[in-house]
Amino acid sequence: MLSLGLFVRLEAKPGKEQEVAAFLKQALEMANQETTTPLWFALRLGPSTFGVFDAFHDESGRQAHLNGPIARALMAQAPKLFAVPPSIEKTEILQAKVAQELFRVMAEVL
Repeated sequence: MLSLGLFVRLEAKPGKEQEVAAFLKQALEMANQETTTPLWFALRLGPSTFGVFDAFHDESGRQAHLNGPIARALMAQAPKLFAVPPSIEKTEILQAKVAQELFRVMAEVL
């Protein structure tokens, strides 16, 4: 079961909203390469506010992600793209509803 997660809030600098969206699109390619990150979402929460939610089976998977290529790229781009440093919150998944269809799709990808 996916029991741990991360929620990252990103506030784009004025005029950098499209670059942040493009960065998150590229980050999906990196997330697809991470075997310990089975669930990853990039979100737009408002005109200049973005987020990332990802989930993990265990702490070692979460730590691998925090030390991986997406996190390194995010921190490297932070001064250029974001009005404030990214807010990274560790979360605990208490309950989840995931459609069986999603499980089938995920099984095909993994």
